[in-house]
Amino acid sequence: MFWLARASLRHRAGAFTGSFLVLLFGATMVMSFASMLDTGRGTGVDATSSETLTTMGSVVGGWGMCLVAFAAASTLGLSVRQRAAETALLKSAGATPAQIVRMIAGEAALVSAAAAAAAVAPSYLLGRALLGLLADTGQVSGSVAFAFGTIALLVGFGVTVGSAMIAALWTARQATRVNVAASLAETGSGRMTWKRVVPAVVLLVGGVYLGVLTVTALRDKGPDAMPVAGQASILASMGLALLAPGLVRAATAVTGRLLRGHGAAGHLTVQHLRRRTGQAAGALMPIILFTGIGTGILYLQLIENRAVAASGYLRSNEQQNIQTLNLVVIGMIVVFACIMLINTLVASTTFRRREFAQLRLAGATPGQVLRMVRTESLLIVATGTVLGVLAGSTTVLPYSVVRTDRWMPDLPVWVLLAIIALAVTATLGAALGTARRMLRTPAVEAVAP
Repeated sequence: MFWLARASLRHRAGAFTGSFLVLLFGATMVMSFASMLDTGRGTGVDATSSETLTTMGSVVGGWGMCLVAFAAASTLGLSVRQRAAETALLKSAGATPAQIVRMIAGEAALVSAAAAAAAVAPSYLLGRALLGLLADTGQVSGSVAFAFGTIALLVGFGVTVGSAMIAALWTARQATRVNVAASLAETGSGRMTWKRVVPAVVLLVGGVYLGVLTVTALRDKGPDAMPVAGQASILASMGLALLAPGLVRAATAVTGRLLRGHGAAGHLTVQHLRRRTGQAAGALMPIILFTGIGTGILYLQLIENRAVAASGYLRSNEQQNIQTLNLVVIGMIVVFACIMLINTLVASTTFRRREFAQLRLAGATPGQVLRMVRTESLLIVATGTVLGVLAGSTTVLPYSVVRTDRWMPDLPVWVLLAIIALAVTATLGAALGTARRMLRTPAVEAVAP
């Protein structure tokens, strides 16, 4: 099975490129922040610098690990689901479920290990740049020497390979339990099982609890409430992201009648979302994470900046540390979520090459196919941004009460519009660009096995 995994990687190099890039960026992000822990343990590092480096490495790096786990589960899970027909053929040829699971796990191990190894050099450079930023803002002594050692490597390889293996094993076991006929049908229902619902509910309850805690027990704590308030939107976004399949079905049910009134493209959109809910959910997850966490953390920092400016006091070193943390978190989420979103959309749209050809042979025009893809993308991005804003509100509203005594903060709306515009641009650009490329192939050639 390991030999078969190597052969599969060589034969399907293009299909694994997206997973490799997502894991590469995730490993780079995790290793660069973990290097702050190596640096903080160096000789001659003063207590203040050590505390700042430890906070940066553990807090931001910890949330980075959660995002990497989400990305690994989304990208590798999508890859396994798209190979349902291949899995069915292997089972028909005599392969046991255990053998198929080992093959898929072997592929994940090879791809993730290669991604982690390739991330070492950029992680070193990014870690040095991060230390330079902390030194330039006066949060770390300029005499602190950068260190990239055991902690960075162990955390980077452990998180990347471990997340990929767990995601591959989980998805592969689910895929091998489906009978051959259902696998050959290649439908992605994205069923909501208790194994997905329970952790999602726990995360949502945790996010709401932190929001309530912010506005009650921490109401008089001022900026000390920022860490608790900031984590509320992160937990809420992750909880809603786990519920993505059910949310896709709900959005389809709500808008189904309206979509059917928009001709063939609307009808095809409803049918696709109902049959391939899992693929649509894979695109919805990064949109929720990007919009929810980005909105919550960015507006959190804007509220704090205005509160400090209104007070007339100079910004303390601790407040500067928190602002740097928040801005780094926002930048990390923006880049990572966009890469994850684009990769998911390119992979899922490329997989639909045969479907597009069959629609064209059945009488659909290329324009109708593109309108179908555009309608699906707009529905997904609209659902994701609405849910993301709801998740972000678990941070924004409570912290607004803490710092301004108002539930609705007086903040610029263009920030939210910019976040939504970026999500829409990435979604439509990736989906429509890939669909146009797929439509260039003659329909007869595309349906050929």
